Amino acid sequence: QVQLVQSGGGLVQAGGSLRLSCAASGSISSRYAMGWYRQAPGKQRDLVAIITSVGSTNYADSVKGRFTISRDNAKNTVYLQMNSLKPEDTAVYYCNAELYGIYYWDKGTLVTVSS
Repeated sequence: QVQLVQSGGGLVQAGGSLRLSCAASGSISSRYAMGWYRQAPGKQRDLVAIITSVGSTNYADSVKGRFTISRDNAKNTVYLQMNSLKPEDTAVYYCNAELYGIYYWDKGTLVTVSS
């Protein structure tokens, strides 16, 4: 089992920045891919960014150039640096760990961007 605990969400004005952190514990290793997803009210959960075990990254088009995903394998932690935030970034953000098709999720945290 893998447990994920997220921190860093909250309220920010448009144009501001936030940094999300997600610490993993349990049967976790650097082999896991880790990612961030988000779900806005009334919408499906969508991928925001993912980072593989070897550090390759992929981003949703809507956040490219504004968000940066990174990981610290020694701390089993993944980060999402969010800059130039927009009101449309408002959503519940979820941290995810995946290995061999098995997914683990945290409970999510609300990020609200005010205009």
